[in-house]
Amino acid sequence: MSEKMHPDDIRTLFSTAMSDMYREEVPQYGTLIDLVQDVNAATLAANPDLRRQLEDAGELSRLSVERHGAIRVGTAEEINNMRRIFAVMGMYPVGYYDLSVAGLPVHSTAFRPIEDASLSRNPFRVFCSLIRLDLLEDQELAREAEVILSKRQIVTDRALELLDLAEAEGGLTAALAQGFVTEALETFRWHSDATVSAQTYAALLKAHRLIADVVCFRGPHINHLTPRTLDIDAVQKGMPERGITPKAIVEGPPQRAASILLRQTSFKALEEDVSFDGVSGTHTARFGEIEQRGVALKPAGRALYDDCLAKTRARVSVGPNGERAEEYMAALAEEFAAFPDDLTTLRRENLAYFRFGAKGQNVPAAASIEDLIASGDLIADPQTYEDFLPVSAAGIFQSNLGSDEQSNFGLSSNQEIFEAAIQTKVFDEQALYAKTEAESLKAALDILGQGHLVADVLKVA
Repeated sequence: MSEKMHPDDIRTLFSTAMSDMYREEVPQYGTLIDLVQDVNAATLAANPDLRRQLEDAGELSRLSVERHGAIRVGTAEEINNMRRIFAVMGMYPVGYYDLSVAGLPVHSTAFRPIEDASLSRNPFRVFCSLIRLDLLEDQELAREAEVILSKRQIVTDRALELLDLAEAEGGLTAALAQGFVTEALETFRWHSDATVSAQTYAALLKAHRLIADVVCFRGPHINHLTPRTLDIDAVQKGMPERGITPKAIVEGPPQRAASILLRQTSFKALEEDVSFDGVSGTHTARFGEIEQRGVALKPAGRALYDDCLAKTRARVSVGPNGERAEEYMAALAEEFAAFPDDLTTLRRENLAYFRFGAKGQNVPAAASIEDLIASGDLIADPQTYEDFLPVSAAGIFQSNLGSDEQSNFGLSSNQEIFEAAIQTKVFDEQALYAKTEAESLKAALDILGQGHLVADVLKVA
């Protein structure tokens, strides 16, 4: 039997090919990448301690290759095929996101690696949304959209053949993997010819811009690729200097000494020429996004985060053209003053997840885990948040759709229907972080010869 290419290597092939394609299709993406690289280099040069921390935690090597993309699909069959494609690349559905919190008729998951080694090699993620036509007020239009979607096939015949082969044989050889990446890339390519008339497009656009983007084209063109920065505020400031107009606010928590969860910003979607059965028109869908990732929060930390954010949004709402953006950012900083802003406190108060490592072995018996950390024998590094935030994602989507306005809507989650569509359960991101923390701590204590403290692992979780 021929040797199979490792899924991590297939993922790297695909993410590199995707980045090259998107840079060619959206030149401003290349400008954004250059800006982020410059900001990251300057941040590391100015902060040797940060560089050392990232190197020790294995985070620095992944920084330059790190990307996340986003796509939107229309049917259960389409999202299930996405699940199959990403599985070949070692990416699995993590988390369920209901974006009706911002009036967006979609629910989503993030396909990403789940093992530490795979995340270190290439943490490529794709935020994949399935539209919910059941949320449209005009159900006759929703049925028309269903008919339109039923007539398209977003995955090539050859890609489907290779998927069947990979599933039957447990992977793909290097030669077949290269062909698979080429075929899979076609699903995400931009097509300027719409599959509907200008009239149908206008009707769907009126119902919801996101619905029009999903239904009216041959496939789920990638609508952004996101590099990771170490200083998103510097990127936000630097975009206008390079001819890029950023959205009004940075989504997520305010600027902090100890970064938490996820901060995101973007530039507005491009207006692109489109043909509707030979009739010229335009469509806005694709944009640029940047993210800064911090430590993953435990349930208590996430509850505090949600409370601080909810209080901010209750105080100040950003308008469709960025009105009151400065007031919002000021209120955000004030409300988040209640959130501890150093890693030691976040760890001691059980607010964030860490990864532990041993420095040395079989050291003298310690009275507690805290004593081992104080002595330097036990190292605690923050676990990077690998996932997404519904409100932040919705804010980026709103900006992408032409508005910075914030909306607050009731939940209409339906995780069961979503999981039926992808034909599997989504992984619980909290369980993944907790597993890494507990296993790394136990392994480190074993190396240090501190078996008597293993019972304390449960207290840390």
